[in-house]
Amino acid sequence: MDITTALTELGVTSGDLTDKERARLDEEGFLPFEDLLDTDQLDAIQRRTAELTAAEGERAGLEVHQEAGTDRLSDLVNKDPMFDVCLTHPRVLAAMAHVLEDFKMFSLNSRAALPGQGHQALHTDFAAPPEPGRYQVCNSIWLLDDFTEHNGATRIVPGSHRSGKVPGDALADPAATHPDEALVLGRAGTVVVFNSHAWHGGTLNTTDRPRRALHGAFCRRGVTQQLDQQAYLRPETAARLSPAATYILGV
Repeated sequence: MDITTALTELGVTSGDLTDKERARLDEEGFLPFEDLLDTDQLDAIQRRTAELTAAEGERAGLEVHQEAGTDRLSDLVNKDPMFDVCLTHPRVLAAMAHVLEDFKMFSLNSRAALPGQGHQALHTDFAAPPEPGRYQVCNSIWLLDDFTEHNGATRIVPGSHRSGKVPGDALADPAATHPDEALVLGRAGTVVVFNSHAWHGGTLNTTDRPRRALHGAFCRRGVTQQLDQQAYLRPETAARLSPAATYILGV
């Protein structure tokens, strides 16, 4: 198996991204796909993430990361087949291939910014700036709620993935508002692919409800995964996934 074969078997075609969409990913570093999840999928994922959060309690998210002021879950590939869409959707995979070329899953997690919480400093998802054009990590945000200017939507600095810098080295206060930042807004069911070297972070949720999303991240084939998918792979997951999906998972 190789990336070309895997993508073909998963239904990815050259028509899954327009030239305008490729240019936006290259220049701005992020690209929204509206309505990738339908109402039934949204309802099911919302219910399942709530069940998992309640069941895992204080251990929720522990496989990768816990964050004060949020509900987090990790290792979602192994926790329900409904999450398979995050590593098999053709449009998302086409965008990942455009940014990363040969790639595998980095991690599949969820994050809910709780009321009065959720603000993050601007950061990238890779410690060092990439070599020009050699991006190492790319992420996708699966909106489980509408992202609004009030409920903790992600902020991103367009074009910052091309700066050759990370926020901690370039900004006096990465937690402060950046003059060029844009809020990633959209309705539930939208998926936003963004270059993980772009400066980004969650904003403060000033509403009375959590703001929920899945984060499906991918990396170049030679990069160490955020979650070791081979170590965590459950027998039922291995039996369920096709060879092409298993290749994308990186096991």
